[in-house]
Amino acid sequence: MRTEAKGTASGPVSGFLENPVVGMAPWIVFSLLVGPGRFELAVGLALVTVVALIAVSHLVNRGSTWKLLELADVVFFATMAVVGALASEGTLRWLETYAGEVSNVALAVIAFGSMAVGTPFTLQYAREQVDPAYWNTPGFLRTNYVITGVWGAAFVVAALAGAYGDLVLHNPNNIWTGWIIQILAIVAAVKFTVWYPDVVRARAVREATGEGPQPPGRAALLLPLAGLLVPIGIAVLIFDNMWWLGVALIVMGSLLTKRLGAKT
Repeated sequence: MRTEAKGTASGPVSGFLENPVVGMAPWIVFSLLVGPGRFELAVGLALVTVVALIAVSHLVNRGSTWKLLELADVVFFATMAVVGALASEGTLRWLETYAGEVSNVALAVIAFGSMAVGTPFTLQYAREQVDPAYWNTPGFLRTNYVITGVWGAAFVVAALAGAYGDLVLHNPNNIWTGWIIQILAIVAAVKFTVWYPDVVRARAVREATGEGPQPPGRAALLLPLAGLLVPIGIAVLIFDNMWWLGVALIVMGSLLTKRLGAKT
């Protein structure tokens, strides 16, 4: 049962702002944009995104409380902006190369650290959307542990991909390690955040009443990822030398999208 906290607004804008994905948007912007010659741009856009989202969130949802992720956003990107402004040329080059991995590792630490202390960071967002009677139920808590863990894993994957591109390939702009793998990890986490609560709710209804719709299947989770294979294939055709892989990805994405779409 969904309720609105006292003093908060309801509607699509409020629901959007109460999604934990919003709190991670500045980190996603930063980790995907940062690179050689782009540190100031990446940190500037991330900081603007932080300030704008927090301002809009607290204007629309006047009863909303400060969240762990919001505080981490402000501290991290304000610090990065100051460091970038004062850094020497050598330090700035290091930041341009490795700041993406630093931000992804920081997010993974926040995710797994919040789980370790018993308050997964998605919990603060979820409680603004759910009746207080459910806040301490095992199912509600378990759902947030799972979603937070998936986000932590996604940022570990993104950090490892970026580190491989920087340290092994010595190419921060490698299309696979710098873009495709990281984007797929984030999109998978975003989709899981939407898909998994629907699965849990549908299962709970069916267990309680013996009736209700079937929980969303895995096809609903995988469909957006399959759809991404087509633009990824096009990008590989344009920016990579492996034209055959680009063609294969386009064909595979088209076939999988059609097959999975028929199952949803």
